Amino acid sequence: MAQIDTLFHYLVSSGASDLHLSEGQPPKCRLHGDMHAFREEPLNHEELGGMLSEIAGAPRWSKFEETGDLDFAYEMDRDTRFRCNYLKQSNGYGAVFRIIPTKIRSLDDLGVPQVIKKFGHLRGGLVLVTGPTGSGKSTTLAALIDYINTNLARHIVTVEEPIEFVHQNKRSIITQREVGENTPSFARGLKAALREDADVVLVGEMRDLETISLALTAAETGLLVFGTLHTNNARKTVDRLIDVFPADQQDQVRTMLASSLRGVVAQLLFKRSDVPGRLAINEILVANAAVGAIIREGSTPKLQDVLVAGKADGMQLMDDAIMTTLKAGKISPQEAYMKAIDKQRFAQLAGM
Repeated sequence: MAQIDTLFHYLVSSGASDLHLSEGQPPKCRLHGDMHAFREEPLNHEELGGMLSEIAGAPRWSKFEETGDLDFAYEMDRDTRFRCNYLKQSNGYGAVFRIIPTKIRSLDDLGVPQVIKKFGHLRGGLVLVTGPTGSGKSTTLAALIDYINTNLARHIVTVEEPIEFVHQNKRSIITQREVGENTPSFARGLKAALREDADVVLVGEMRDLETISLALTAAETGLLVFGTLHTNNARKTVDRLIDVFPADQQDQVRTMLASSLRGVVAQLLFKRSDVPGRLAINEILVANAAVGAIIREGSTPKLQDVLVAGKADGMQLMDDAIMTTLKAGKISPQEAYMKAIDKQRFAQLAGM
């Protein structure tokens, strides 16, 4: 048993989601969104260095010492995996570990809108699942990939850093590739997928121009591409994709995106007020002729009108979804106000 496993066992038994280790600080965990210390005494350089190097192994530890950053997945036992992020900070070593559930929850279990299942049946195009770090994007995408795997006969290729949820073949064949281990970059992994007879490609993170450009091209050529971005609504997602490109290419990119975008699922995670825990709230954009025209024109503020008018197609505006959840008594007015896009709409309810 590794030295750090004692902390991991405590994390699992407490129901927390993340373990934070930082030199000069006591170990802390995130439970239902709040931070709690495990003990009073701080971690010193030797203790933390020993914990981190043991589970990383010599090659990864050497890479971390050289670069100051490291991402990988660690399997404590058959039922418990963690996404590991190592960093160097002003006081020395630091690390954050997130529990990766080994049982992939279904879309129904997650309680996400049913229209998301329709994205799994598409034969091509780009679908983006967006939200800030820790908003459950990976969990929602894993559920969507599992839905396809269970119901459809496809070849699914995932390119991730690191591999989080491990999928077993069901009706589909799943090829999971880890950046840094099986392929040098997201862009290279995506480019290779074009030659691997893939039907569906999951790109763990669309963080640079080359990856986004390849994703758009792949979606245009008939692959169903799922990707993630750190944006919290549909309008910002479209703007972010286009703004990555140089100004002289943006008109062409708008045209590509208008024809290939099939949907945006923006997700925020809220602390519940009715029971302990957190819940996801989604903004859903389903691309149609009006969405395509708006993207081509570059008038993304008009997407809000489409979201409001498109309820019959399963669309929903983030603030409308937050208001519905608030009225159902599942979240507090303060939590709604903090996460809302239009703060004014919630200010009076939150006593602001």
